[in-house]
Amino acid sequence: GVRFKKTEMKLRPISFSSDSCYLPPLRCPAVCRLDPYDGLPESYLIHGGRTPNNEISSSLYLLSTDSRGCNRKLTLRCKEKELVGEVPGARYGHTVSMVQSHGKTACVMFGGRSYMPTGERTTESWNSVIDCPPEVFLFDLEFGCSSVHSLPELSDGQSFHLALSREDCVYFIGGHSLTSDSRPPRLFRLRVMLLQGSPLLSCETLNTGLSISSAIITRTGPTHRYIILGGYQSDSQKRMECNTVILDEKGIHFETLQPPNWTPDIIHSRTWFGGSTGEGCVLLAVPTEGRPSQTDVNYFYQVSFQSEGAYNEEEGAQA
Repeated sequence: GVRFKKTEMKLRPISFSSDSCYLPPLRCPAVCRLDPYDGLPESYLIHGGRTPNNEISSSLYLLSTDSRGCNRKLTLRCKEKELVGEVPGARYGHTVSMVQSHGKTACVMFGGRSYMPTGERTTESWNSVIDCPPEVFLFDLEFGCSSVHSLPELSDGQSFHLALSREDCVYFIGGHSLTSDSRPPRLFRLRVMLLQGSPLLSCETLNTGLSISSAIITRTGPTHRYIILGGYQSDSQKRMECNTVILDEKGIHFETLQPPNWTPDIIHSRTWFGGSTGEGCVLLAVPTEGRPSQTDVNYFYQVSFQSEGAYNEEEGAQA
């Protein structure tokens, strides 16, 4: 676990319950937060990702809080979920979202990359990756039934995009295409009607997308209001702008947001990464570059977006 105290970042050990399965270290999996319901704790769905030995996972895990002791020690429970039917293959750089319709809930998976099919791989291209087909996988957590759907509007694969959902709609924002090696400003609205019998899916292309990949998104309240931070607009150019995103009954709305006062280390770094640490807060990491004595050192920044006339704040910590 990570805890912030002024300019210090403190790490605390996290244990797993005795009935947990093994959760391997994963890079670029799809992660979806599940709100607490019916007395169940907040939990997370984790699918796919790259393992330390460079394999690509196809496993689906449900990670939840088992207990929190008085000494702030956190215990997690991890369970592997089995899917049946038309099951998504191994991938990374994709998204998983939750939709609600007609009193039902379902998970929507889209995008990502994977290795070339075994029959097409040669010695030279053994570790080459390709865009996954632009298919939408729909599955429920109660029974694990999975189905795949193709829509004409989704004609190209994309990965490292953003996905935001509200009720029966999922919005796919930006992303990178290996086929064209580009980040087109794409924006799709996928509507999922969970009808009795079989679901009905429809897709619409919108004209207000962003050219962005690998961005960080953080929620700023109980309503569907988010902040987009970081990411890339080309292979050699980070995206320094920030945006507020609002989802309502009319659709999706983007607003330009004043970015933080970036430090020189952030401005001049070639790469950055991070994730949301809560409502309106982001942990941003920048590798040290050009310093032979600090090859494995990262600088971490806590970026906090305050409301009602407050200010953006960055706190740096070395780790």
